[in-house]
Amino acid sequence: MSVDDGPLGAERARRGLTRAGRRLRAWNRSDGAIGAARRLRRILPGDEGFGDPLSTAGEGRVRALARAADRVLPDQEAASREIGFATLQVWQAMLERFGGGDGDAEVTLAFTDLVDFSTWALAAGDEQTVALLRAVSGAVEPAVLDAGGRVIKRMGDGLMAEFRSPERAVHGMRAAQRRLAEVEIDGYRPRMRAGLHVGRPRRIGDDRIGVDVNIAARMMEAAGGGQLVVSADVLDRLDPQWLADNEIEVRDHRRFFLHRPRGVPADLRMFLLD
Repeated sequence: MSVDDGPLGAERARRGLTRAGRRLRAWNRSDGAIGAARRLRRILPGDEGFGDPLSTAGEGRVRALARAADRVLPDQEAASREIGFATLQVWQAMLERFGGGDGDAEVTLAFTDLVDFSTWALAAGDEQTVALLRAVSGAVEPAVLDAGGRVIKRMGDGLMAEFRSPERAVHGMRAAQRRLAEVEIDGYRPRMRAGLHVGRPRRIGDDRIGVDVNIAARMMEAAGGGQLVVSADVLDRLDPQWLADNEIEVRDHRRFFLHRPRGVPADLRMFLLD
């Protein structure tokens, strides 16, 4: 029996593995390795920040795995963490590119809220307010879904949604307003205003962010009670014959902001659809 086959050889092997483990742990936490992994993520497809709570919110297998990985790899400064999320980053990017997700495709964004809701809610109280919000949700959200839309998030008395085309968005918002006209709580009939804008907002997790989102919100803010206001980009994509067939009248909506919101183009134009 050789020396390496005995207890001394086993001890040498154990010490060797221990040294290798220490070197691996040191490399994993070294600035060089972490920096190299992050530089790699910047050139790989997908969101280089994939892995934080914002980017992994929502449904989907990859996002669920990323949330689990965040718990398994709690050390924020480690090359192994960056490499693990780089793999999930590419996976998510491939899903979005080949039909498993939306990516940054062109969509029509919609914002809604109720006119003078806060004033009514203060006088009505919590019980009536909750009853109203449930009734509003039951009227508006099915109309969005029936038009092929997706509710991105709910915001108190309003919501943010997206549609595959401006026509679908207009159909969805008009249907929502018609259904909402049937809602009444203790003599109060809510009125919904809505705004539409088309663009390519960035998808982060289950949310949308970017200038196009900001513009869509401004369209809604420019609407009065029961009005539907759209940006010029939406109107440019609507066929005039389609508008005529659906008996939709277009009017130039001149609404000037005293202080133009940041991120909104200076030549912003909006139109009222009746």
